[in-house]
Amino acid sequence: MTARKIHAPACERNREPIVEVLRSVDGFRGDVLEIASGTGMHALFFTMALPEVRWQPTDADDGALASIAAWREDDDTGRLLEPIRLDVLSRPWPVGRADALFNANMIHISPWACTRGLFAGAAEILAEGAPLVLYGPYRIDGERWAESNERFDESLRGRDPSWGVRALADVCEVAAEAGFELERRVPMPAENQTLVFRRVRVA
Repeated sequence: MTARKIHAPACERNREPIVEVLRSVDGFRGDVLEIASGTGMHALFFTMALPEVRWQPTDADDGALASIAAWREDDDTGRLLEPIRLDVLSRPWPVGRADALFNANMIHISPWACTRGLFAGAAEILAEGAPLVLYGPYRIDGERWAESNERFDESLRGRDPSWGVRALADVCEVAAEAGFELERRVPMPAENQTLVFRRVRVA
């Protein structure tokens, strides 16, 4: 392992459950754009596990881009593309189109404007019927909120008042404004969720 690689134990713990959901999502194939790829561990694992995808990792952080490039050196499929810089709040995105979009663990550690930017940007590059898949923690109306999640949310807001675990209803509202609807919610280990949205309206 080179010094540039960033290792995230959480990626090793959650990658198998996530990839099982991705395998079940209709249309999750072809050119997949990952927003905020972070370490690059997910990008490498998913590319190798999903033979029908060509994976485009992105991030806005220099350290993350270097780590993604380092993990990419372990790819023997030729389908994990070179990482590119992408800020969800900047327009236009440096990717003109994609067949599907994936994002893990960004929405709760970024300002709310980034959630709006994520869906607005996705609406510009995804065709009608294309999937958008999110992974992370969410507050679900009518469901018990674990004490550990409450502490996690407090710690996030303590680090940055603009961060925090978002309510699923609020995320769905932003998604609907951009032409997406929630197709499926899959409860995951460690109080996380995988959300499968579908592009249902193209302007």
